[in-house]
Amino acid sequence: MSVGTGPDLTLVQLTDSHLLPEGALMHDVVDTAANLVAALEMIERSGLPVAALLLTGDLADNGAASAYRRLREVVEPAAQRLGAEVIYALGNHDERGAFRTEVLGAEPSTADYDTVTMVGGLRIVSLDSSEPGQHDGHLSADQLDWLGDVLATPAPRGTVLVCHHPPLPSPVPTVHLLRLREAERLARVVEGSDVRFVVTGHAHHAGCGALGAIPVWVGPALAYGVAAVPPKGRLRARADAAFSRIDVFGDQVVATAVPLSRAEGVYDVAAAERVRLVREVVGTW
Repeated sequence: MSVGTGPDLTLVQLTDSHLLPEGALMHDVVDTAANLVAALEMIERSGLPVAALLLTGDLADNGAASAYRRLREVVEPAAQRLGAEVIYALGNHDERGAFRTEVLGAEPSTADYDTVTMVGGLRIVSLDSSEPGQHDGHLSADQLDWLGDVLATPAPRGTVLVCHHPPLPSPVPTVHLLRLREAERLARVVEGSDVRFVVTGHAHHAGCGALGAIPVWVGPALAYGVAAVPPKGRLRARADAAFSRIDVFGDQVVATAVPLSRAEGVYDVAAAERVRLVREVVGTW
């Protein structure tokens, strides 16, 4: 890219890393820690001026303390070398207490983890859409009130909103059932605000849509990718790792999926049976 044509700011989204204790493989196939390391190495080798790393949930696969320690040991030094802020959001696989203790070095707590970070005049608001014991997404009335208060004062470069669960439908039936509940409540809060872009993960497939008039990006996962067009009657996942770069060009925000690897299958199951199991967990909202 020529001098003078580059973005004003670049963010990197690393979502759904699903880290496990050392030696464990996800679905007996995927070394999720190796995927995270490979992504960070690619970013560092590129010389990309990264303003912030957005880790948008499912940081660990099962909430193990050792997985969060691995996360911190890998991410924090890389962020320091890049000169990038690190912004965490929690997902349905995360455990709030272990995350706070092992990643933040704070006292354990089951409270929502919501943050505001300013990066070069851009405000990044991270909302905790997880709910202990649930796999679909939820934002409480208190969280939405807090967000409204934050957005009452515009930021110089506007706001990017980050959460784990997409406020969008999905063509994958299980992901569709596990999306953010009552997304219209969030839409009412951000309407007319300086929110320019919403960044989410969770789906394990890349996608885009809109929350009212605000673009929404669903980033591809570091752990593995879910097929959006599987064989009839099947749900299929392959060990396709990817991350996203999100560039701010003046009044435009552009998200780009960055493939990392292709590998063997992760699962291939009957769609109807998997949907039935998910419905038993979340109901029929």
